[in-house]
Amino acid sequence: MEQKRVTLANGIELDTVDVGPKDSPAIIFLHGFPESHRTWRHQIAHFSDRFRCIAPDQRGYRGSSKPEGVDNYTPDKLVGDIFLLADALGVKDFTVAGHDWGGAIAWGVAMAGEQMGRVPRAIVANAPHHAVFQKLLYTSPVQREASQYMRGFRDPANDALVREQGLYGILAQEIRWDAPDKMEPEEREQLLEDWRDRDAAFAMLNWYRASPIDIPTMDAPFEVPDGWAPAPFPPLTIPTLVIWAQDDLALPPENTAELGQHVKDLTLVEVPDCGHFVPWEASEAVNAAMDAFFAKTG
Repeated sequence: MEQKRVTLANGIELDTVDVGPKDSPAIIFLHGFPESHRTWRHQIAHFSDRFRCIAPDQRGYRGSSKPEGVDNYTPDKLVGDIFLLADALGVKDFTVAGHDWGGAIAWGVAMAGEQMGRVPRAIVANAPHHAVFQKLLYTSPVQREASQYMRGFRDPANDALVREQGLYGILAQEIRWDAPDKMEPEEREQLLEDWRDRDAAFAMLNWYRASPIDIPTMDAPFEVPDGWAPAPFPPLTIPTLVIWAQDDLALPPENTAELGQHVKDLTLVEVPDCGHFVPWEASEAVNAAMDAFFAKTG
């Protein structure tokens, strides 16, 4: 998949795949950590005959812009990048599809895009809604334990490890859900090469460091703190497909239990026997779920 350099109105430059008929409905695919636009390679191949498929390497990843400083990676800037990318490509409205961190940004794009009339549909794969996720971090031992790696990603004491070994060093130290045998060898080789870029490694970690999500320690009480309430965003009402792999060790299925409180037109598809990286671990199931969703929503 060839990429082109797209300059946004804020000065950020994103290396972007843009394939499919330019006059067809657009899908903007957002990858998660620690991958790239290639997270969605199977979906782009499947849908590019009838959709305009747009997939950037997001801010901080691979060859895209890597502004210095944690403040340059706050969610509002990452969400803003997607609308500016659409503007730069002449796309008025689009379906947003996101996985992992890309899914977290997709939730924000969907909420803002619904208000602006620019996002008619949303697709989220194994990425929790912010309100559900924060509540689980306070109350669920399973989710809190699964998310302790985020504390390590935020800890500047690990910066020396990243400078010495790149992103792979901190991944090997902090997480236990890597499954290299499930990825094509050539794809994994490219990822390992990407992770050697120290500037990109710190930029990618800045997504975690800039996030307002609170990850308590395991010895903190398992209860919602006094005075906490989710951000007062209105419920999402556009058609929304949520695809959830059931064997995700980082984001267990309990993340979908209360989604209906925040998403009024929800289609939930559960994918059994699949880990976190569902777009390529179970590409046929994801493609089928998206096909059915598009057929239902027009």
